[in-house]
Amino acid sequence: MPPQTTPHPLVIGHRGASGYRPEHTRSAYELAFALGADAVEPDLVATRDGVLVLRHENEISGTTDVSSRPEFAGRRTTREIDGTPLTGWFTEDFTWAELSTLRATERLGALRGSSASFDGRYPVIRLRDLFEIIDRATAERARTLRMVAEFKHASYFAGIGLPLDELFAAELDAAGWGDGGERLIMEAFEPTVLDALTARGIRGPKVLLVENSGAPADLVRTDGAAAPAYDSFVTGVGLRTLVGRFDGVSVGVPRLLEADAAGGRGGGASRGDGSPAETPLRGSALVEAAHAAGLTVFTWTLRPENKFLPARFRRGKGKGTWGDWQGAFGEVLATGVDGIFVDQPDLGVELRDGLSAE
Repeated sequence: MPPQTTPHPLVIGHRGASGYRPEHTRSAYELAFALGADAVEPDLVATRDGVLVLRHENEISGTTDVSSRPEFAGRRTTREIDGTPLTGWFTEDFTWAELSTLRATERLGALRGSSASFDGRYPVIRLRDLFEIIDRATAERARTLRMVAEFKHASYFAGIGLPLDELFAAELDAAGWGDGGERLIMEAFEPTVLDALTARGIRGPKVLLVENSGAPADLVRTDGAAAPAYDSFVTGVGLRTLVGRFDGVSVGVPRLLEADAAGGRGGGASRGDGSPAETPLRGSALVEAAHAAGLTVFTWTLRPENKFLPARFRRGKGKGTWGDWQGAFGEVLATGVDGIFVDQPDLGVELRDGLSAE
């Protein structure tokens, strides 16, 4: 394969081409690469028998037809996931053989009727299936294509005897990806699972996902009210503390597009003891500070529908109507981010490549 220039920013198909097909399906991933994505992002959760499957959450009533399957009616239950009680059907209560009989449904069906028209057509797939999809697409397109693997509820799964880092290492080896490398990026909202992946010798950038509020669930489990808030990781000092441990941060689009009344850097964070903390950065100031510290910055999720756009970019009245996505996406790219998660990868590619050509 000839030497390649890494595109900037990376266009990452969010759960595949999830704006066009039910997310985390073979069709969604294959379409993402056909539309020019540089990488795809699977969410990883585990089955009862330790198989990593691709679902937005371990609760699957909103993304599969499980609620209509009478043979699984008795599996409906309530669990506490990261401090929040949830009622539904959970992957950890199923074997892979059972989950493989389910069919995917569109999670945002009210907004994305075209994607919902594919409900019931595609089965749930495993991580090992996605390795094969990426390998084949890489060969067909003669360029390196990547996986940005997100580990969901890792401390919860570890607590029930299903450590995602251990299961992932085994899947890497079985797929012939060895200990990772240039094709693999790993991300999580919980820093300890990223540390565990490093300790296992798995190579590839580790990126800390930063929620718009709250604190990491794993740190809340161990530190309670003293757990550091997500805001504390995106201050100037907080970013520097990540250097040498992680390779980057991934923030929600609102941290880049939505300024506060004080002028664009967000409200003050608080320490676990309630004392004032350094103000979290926003917009290009966040990206510049991260880059100065040697960290990359990704952002999630770019979507064209009015429902997901700041008010100034909305057009028309329908929540599912596409607004001024070019304006919104363009502002995000102008901050200098290194990777964008996009539900419709072709939109990200078109805007990035168009701006690069100017």
